[in-house]
Amino acid sequence: FHAMDTLHKHNYDLSSAISVLVPLGGPVLCRDEMEEWSASEASLFEEALEKYGKDFNDIRQDFLPWKSLTSIIEYYYMWKTTDRYVQQKRLKAAEAESKLKQVYIPTYNKPNPNQISSNNGKPAAVNGAMGASYQAQASLIGRACESCYTPQSHQWYSWGPPNMQCRLCASCWIYWKKYGGLKMPTQTDEDKLSSSQPIEESHVRTHMSRQATQGTPVRNTGSPKSAVKTRQAFFLHTTCWTKLARQVCKNTLRLRQAARRPFVPINCAAIKAEYADRHCEVAGNPLKIKSTRKPLSCIIGYL
Repeated sequence: FHAMDTLHKHNYDLSSAISVLVPLGGPVLCRDEMEEWSASEASLFEEALEKYGKDFNDIRQDFLPWKSLTSIIEYYYMWKTTDRYVQQKRLKAAEAESKLKQVYIPTYNKPNPNQISSNNGKPAAVNGAMGASYQAQASLIGRACESCYTPQSHQWYSWGPPNMQCRLCASCWIYWKKYGGLKMPTQTDEDKLSSSQPIEESHVRTHMSRQATQGTPVRNTGSPKSAVKTRQAFFLHTTCWTKLARQVCKNTLRLRQAARRPFVPINCAAIKAEYADRHCEVAGNPLKIKSTRKPLSCIIGYL
């Protein structure tokens, strides 16, 4: 540290710094912080470092008030190069490895709420409740799978909204949970009722029925048209007078400035007045109107 400080004081001139370090009378011997600290002070420092970490202000305030902050920081970085620091670091790593690391995973025995029958074909209780749910499950017995249309399975699961009363077999239920879809397309009772509707609307309703959350009923407002709202087509047809006004009234109608401020209304009265005044001036000079594109058939015939 003394050599670095001397080199800095001489503007990093190596020759002049060495001449100061080695004067005519002989080399200058400097003691570092490791030699100036006693054994008791070293133990106090290790105890403080264990308690406060690298908060040197608290270490100096509570444990070593007679030491300067510079000497404490210098001693810390020299202490990290000693064998004692390496030994303590190894002991801490060994203690961390020897600590018991155990993760408790409780058993998960919660029944599936979509399970509707057992192996013997009798309806099973869902979450211990028998009654309205029992009657709803009993009505599902005898119905085929909504995906593969099989009438037999060792386990059945309710699928879709409760009012549709649909069910899936065990293999199709696993397929549904994994991919979110059915193996084969299905036609539910709700789709049969809406068969007279347009194809696009029935497709959307079928998609909504398949993607419905398990056990969540579908909202019905009473009107089948309220489920899908068709947007009305929008077409802006510009008249010839408007096209002429764009070229005649360029001083009043500034299209680029108006496009940057779409919420500011345009003064149509001023545009009409200017067009009425200048219409006679430009009557003799025909305006250049952008030509329309020829149809594709004419272009193919020309080629």
